[in-house]
Amino acid sequence: MMVKLSKMTPALFAGAAAAAFAFAPAAMATTPAPPPPPCVNADGTPCAGNAVAGPGGAAAVAPGGTGAEAGPGGASAAVPGGPAVDAGPGGASAVVPGGTGAEAGPGGAAATVPGGVAQAGPDGAAAVAPGGTGAAAGPDGASASVPGGPAVDAGPGGASVDIPGGPVGSAGPGGATGCIPGLGCATVPAG
Repeated sequence: MMVKLSKMTPALFAGAAAAAFAFAPAAMATTPAPPPPPCVNADGTPCAGNAVAGPGGAAAVAPGGTGAEAGPGGASAAVPGGPAVDAGPGGASAVVPGGTGAEAGPGGAAATVPGGVAQAGPDGAAAVAPGGTGAAAGPDGASASVPGGPAVDAGPGGASVDIPGGPVGSAGPGGATGCIPGLGCATVPAG
């Protein structure tokens, strides 16, 4: 039997071919794998915290609030109820619960311990310990004292010492003087 082809036959074949090309990718496509989590632990499990990094720096926060960040202006980290640190072009600082802390920068350094404090800078250094014992030193001299105990002072103008209930003395460009309880006092001019 002979089949007569019409003028529409080429259009039918073209339509069938176009449909095959159009639906072929969908017929062969598979569902893509889900994207990996942004953070993966060593055992392959997703991280419980949150971390971000970019051109401006990086930051991370762990469950419970522990966090850290770093960028062009410096870095910092903190643990809730625990230590906190901060560092940048202007210096660095650290604080530990209970009051202990320290900082350092271009102008000097300072430290605090509950009941005491210490500080140092271009003009000198000073420290006070729990109970009041203290010392200081700088371009103009140095001094130290113990509450209820001795005190000393020294500088360009001279030096002095005072021991409660004991000897007292001073010396300078004009001479020296001193007293010893029960014995008396004496002065010696410079000369």
